[in-house]
Amino acid sequence: MYAVIQTGGKQYRVAEGETLRVEKLSATPGDKVSFSPLLFADDGGSVLVGKPHVSGIAVEAEVLGDGKGEKIVIFKYKRRKSYRRKTGHRQPFTSLKILSIKAGA
Repeated sequence: MYAVIQTGGKQYRVAEGETLRVEKLSATPGDKVSFSPLLFADDGGSVLVGKPHVSGIAVEAEVLGDGKGEKIVIFKYKRRKSYRRKTGHRQPFTSLKILSIKAGA
């Protein structure tokens, strides 16, 4: 069974036992997080498509930890003008482990 959840303005396809990185959540490692209004759910035969959400199904996940992604280098340059700016960015994320996809939530 898999489902499509929405968090941090992005959509993720999740299944039980998977680990994934989502936008930073305000939760400590070891906490349980629930994603209740799903966008899509499939249990191997019956498909539930939300208009806009599927009710009655919830995804339960455990927070594994927080971190920062790979560094992205931003370099601005204008030729012949002695203009150069170099900055970087590391996007924070929260790592989740999907525990279960439950119906009747």
